[in-house]
Amino acid sequence: MEEVKKKQSISLSEVKEILGKVDAEEMDQIQRWTYDYVSKFAKIDPKDAKEMKKKLIKECELTEEEAVEIVNIRPSSLAELRSFTFGWKKLILAETLEKMLKIIKEHS
Repeated sequence: MEEVKKKQSISLSEVKEILGKVDAEEMDQIQRWTYDYVSKFAKIDPKDAKEMKKKLIKECELTEEEAVEIVNIRPSSLAELRSFTFGWKKLILAETLEKMLKIIKEHS
């Protein structure tokens, strides 16, 4: 079994990009299931996903995990965005939510 060298949260689009470089014949069952899943649900270019994640972390002071959640879901309204951020148990100002929506729309 390989040793874990680095742990990082990545979006579905980034997972699809990584697994897309692996020959399907060399994938194990979990990798195949994962690739099938991300192929259905990753709807954004990996480059855009990475840029959106970076901006959300820097400009909105989100953790990497929070930014990945937003990149994967890409809420389209303040109400939808609030429903996801509510679960983080931290106060996010309305202006930050607006900034988050702007970043999402720039990369959708």
